[in-house]
Amino acid sequence: MIDPALGSLLLVGLALLFASAAFHKFRDLGRFSLVLAAYRVMPEGLARRLAWSFPCTEFAVALALPWPEARRWAALAAAGLLLVYAAGMSLNLARRRHDLDCGCTAAGRRRPIAAWMVWRNLVLALASVAAALPWAPRPLAGADLLTVAAGAAAAVALYAAVDRLLGEVVPRTVTWGAQ
Repeated sequence: MIDPALGSLLLVGLALLFASAAFHKFRDLGRFSLVLAAYRVMPEGLARRLAWSFPCTEFAVALALPWPEARRWAALAAAGLLLVYAAGMSLNLARRRHDLDCGCTAAGRRRPIAAWMVWRNLVLALASVAAALPWAPRPLAGADLLTVAAGAAAAVALYAAVDRLLGEVVPRTVTWGAQ
């Protein structure tokens, strides 16, 4: 069993992550369909026809996570999506296709896939599974709500910092160091 404050923090973080991911994909669905097709994990025509299903699923997960009745299944669906994304990246990294766009940034921005993204998705999948565990039977107190709000703000800032560091800063220093 996990504490409801920790569970709530996980749900808030995951809901924000999936809502943001869905929003970015919906903003430029044509671009995302090309990114999905480029992964070559399914026939290109099928990938382009199914591209809309990914942001729809992400959005559904984001909406379902806060509902206690849907929490467990939404958290497991979140873990499943993250594992699918990690598997697609792993497969293409094994194929030495490091130049593929991850499809995980805002519209108009491109970021090549990397091993750290696989690890990030595996850690997030583990957090999703933790959120699906039974919760201790205690109500959230006022201090818990403050903890969840502050923890969510800190988690968003940490996620953004690590994403920027590993996705933009480190690749530039590695490239500069190689010249």
